[in-house]
Amino acid sequence: MSTSYGTGAAEPVWLPDPAEAARARITRFAEFVAGRTGTAHADYRSLWEWSVEDLAGFWSAVADFFDLRMTGSWDQVLDNTPMPGTRWFPGARLNYAEHALRTGDPAATAMISVGEDATTTYTTWAELRSQVGALAAWLRRQGVRPGDRVVGYLPNTSHSVVAFLASAAIGAVWSACGQDYGVEGAANRFGQLEPVVLFAADGYRWNGRAHDRRTESAALREALPSVRVAVRIPNLGLPEDPATAGSAPYGTTVTWQDALAGDEECVFEELPFDAPLWVLFSSGTTGTPKGIVHGHGGVLLDHHRLLGLHLDLSPGDRFCWYTTTNWMMWNMVVSGLLVGATIVLYDGSPTHPGPERLWELAAEHRTAVLGVSPGYLQGSAKAGLEPGRDLDLSALRTLGSTGAPLPAHSYHWVHDHVGPRVQTASTSGGTDIVSGFAGSSPTVPVRPGEISAPLLGVALHAFDPRGRPVTDEVGELVVTRPMPSMPLAFWNDPDGTRYHQAYFSAFPGVWRHGDWMTMTAHGGVIVSGRSDSTLNRHGVRLGSADIYAVVDELPGIRESLVIGAEFPDGTYWMPLFVVMAPGHRLTDALRADIATAIRIHASPRHVPDTVIEVPAVPHTRTGKKLEVPVKRLLQGATVDQVAGREAVDDIAALEFFTRFAKPSSAGSAKFAKSAEFAEFADGSS
Repeated sequence: MSTSYGTGAAEPVWLPDPAEAARARITRFAEFVAGRTGTAHADYRSLWEWSVEDLAGFWSAVADFFDLRMTGSWDQVLDNTPMPGTRWFPGARLNYAEHALRTGDPAATAMISVGEDATTTYTTWAELRSQVGALAAWLRRQGVRPGDRVVGYLPNTSHSVVAFLASAAIGAVWSACGQDYGVEGAANRFGQLEPVVLFAADGYRWNGRAHDRRTESAALREALPSVRVAVRIPNLGLPEDPATAGSAPYGTTVTWQDALAGDEECVFEELPFDAPLWVLFSSGTTGTPKGIVHGHGGVLLDHHRLLGLHLDLSPGDRFCWYTTTNWMMWNMVVSGLLVGATIVLYDGSPTHPGPERLWELAAEHRTAVLGVSPGYLQGSAKAGLEPGRDLDLSALRTLGSTGAPLPAHSYHWVHDHVGPRVQTASTSGGTDIVSGFAGSSPTVPVRPGEISAPLLGVALHAFDPRGRPVTDEVGELVVTRPMPSMPLAFWNDPDGTRYHQAYFSAFPGVWRHGDWMTMTAHGGVIVSGRSDSTLNRHGVRLGSADIYAVVDELPGIRESLVIGAEFPDGTYWMPLFVVMAPGHRLTDALRADIATAIRIHASPRHVPDTVIEVPAVPHTRTGKKLEVPVKRLLQGATVDQVAGREAVDDIAALEFFTRFAKPSSAGSAKFAKSAEFAEFADGSS
């Protein structure tokens, strides 16, 4: 399969090495497909077109290429029920955990767990299987059965992986959240599930501090009356809190060591293809967090495709993506085990004790694939880091980025300062599908500001308001054919009403994700922000990412947030809020420079009505800017109406924006454009 993908493209910043592309798994997969179908695919585009036209042929080829072990009987890969009711491999039975534990050499390293204090634990495949087997047997002795829920209030350590795999092995449904969530936030999620077992650590480390969470763990246990037994994990090595030890309200508690004391072989429950595997939760910024249920079989298929073909992970490769247990990328990291990779877990701040921490982690553990956020790359650039020069990154071949659009200048920075042979793999997806829609391939060039291509098996398009696909125009990101990792359901949504409303109400029978996207003529994908936070200047839809790509690169500016707010009187206000770097202030001269830069590098329509300094930009706990909640605050809503407090990384940062909805007799929008507001805004921070 050749390494081209269409013609007429912008100048690539990275090109596949022909020899490496020839060895890549995706090339071998294309040859495998050609042997089955009798049709060769000359390039990625041809393979992608086939993969979305013949879903049954493609996904059955993925299952066979990766030798997925399925029992039972089935005569269809997918039935003919339209989305969202499509069923995959009806009649087949399998288990995610069995596949996660079957690949590695028993003596080889399966998992490396690194703490912020540099404490490092290596776990072999034999040790991992032994721990999962012992814990699964213990769970069975507690009466846990397939379909029961098991939850973890845990940091990103090896304990969380073992607890999840043991739960999956017996068919229990897993859910987790990090310990930066307070009791209320964790209970709002876990309480919906009525779990029977709670795993909770004694604490976690962040920015050089140990955070004791013994009291919070005990309070969470009390807030979950369905829990029959809790397991206390000594992440910080703290003794049991005497204030809660043995207290009746908290019921039975055992130590991690006691739960692992057995010596049983791992026994895997054979489950229906669509048996629930885990429940991931939405951010909760627009109400009670939604529990999104994914199945064993859909995740197995999808993650083999994404990790094995698109990221080209093979047995022995080391795979690290900076994440916490409450973000879908944690689930993706664990799935590295499916393809035999060694997963590298990190529990701590990505910038402690310095901004180079993740680069050091990649060098020390010789990771082949490292995943970070766009913000981390921009922060590395502003800090003047030279990771390719100062560290041994010779093992690194792919640098992943997700969570927000990656600006073009970050692609150039990776090429110049990490290394020209390192592929920048920007990805767009979501918790909703616990996977991606568009991403990279070892055989596709990388162009600045673009995601390389739609992923195999994803019928990705940009739709105009009439539901027609458009090219080289901004449209709604939609998927027109089923994916196996689409949710089975929302938790506590028995008739599917909320599920349908979330994804299928805009275009019947078509998944609408809620992002603005451009499909380029040469096959690339540009994601330009959330469509529910649209900037609409004079009838022209604009992407917030286009503005961030310009403003966040300017000297002295740490971060920015742009909002387009409509008001009942028909007026529209588009302010740009900026967070200044230490030692810098927003001046009239800088405001003029910002406007000029946006006008030149984006367009005159992108220039905001005003630029205002703020102390911080609020985010979800996975790092996404809270554009929609801030927009609603500007329109007069209260903080509690726009976001759950536990869903926000800095609630004070969100509360700060309420001052910009100050009422006046002329109405909020007219006040926002008035001289009175200009004076108010200048003194606001």
